[in-house]
Amino acid sequence: MITVATWNVLHRVHAENWSEDVLARWPDESERIAAVTARLVTRTEQVIALQEVSGDQLADIRRALPERTVYTLRYPRVPAPRHAIRPLRAPEEYLVLLVDGQSRKVAADSFEDDPGKGALSVETAGTLVVATHLSGDQRRTRQLARLAELTATPPGRAAVLLGDFNTDRATVASALGPGYDVVDLPPEALPTRPRTSSSEPQWIDHVVVRGGRNSSAAVEDVGGLSDHNLLRASITLWTRR
Repeated sequence: MITVATWNVLHRVHAENWSEDVLARWPDESERIAAVTARLVTRTEQVIALQEVSGDQLADIRRALPERTVYTLRYPRVPAPRHAIRPLRAPEEYLVLLVDGQSRKVAADSFEDDPGKGALSVETAGTLVVATHLSGDQRRTRQLARLAELTATPPGRAAVLLGDFNTDRATVASALGPGYDVVDLPPEALPTRPRTSSSEPQWIDHVVVRGGRNSSAAVEDVGGLSDHNLLRASITLWTRR
């Protein structure tokens, strides 16, 4: 069994550029950063994947979670404000994995077709864990194919994918193909990406397993800290190295 979570914590520059509701709730970014970190401190999952982590947020996480191993992928693209607002001291953007226990970094690469999205892989407890954030357009077709390559592990080795896929469960399952179990949330589950005026899917964050199954999963309300809610799951592994 391995417990995991994934959460897009919303980079402040993206929030400003897209006029997200978070801005009204948290006008002071330093206070929001502290609140995000405080929530992460309470998490007990063995592996936590985070997307859209600013340099300021990452520094706060490192300070508050010294017992966790923090793995990062720094994207080549730095989010650029559309307006003359610089709410961050370190505006670079990261993909992050927080791991409890022995682990090692396997790979960290942005996607060739999007320097602001990518995949970060670590090995822990005999399992390959890949954090990812995919583009919100047709580029994700190639990106999903790349994720299938990254998680085509040898027999006896399980793989777990965590992240913001920017598309619905059926699309992810179809693209990855047989052998992958994409978490199927109950009908009453909260959206992972709540929307009020859009036809776009609201369940776009996923936990995917190869060589195991999701034994339980739930979406947790983050109280307006981000435009995404947190998704957690317990995974039963069928095979081990």
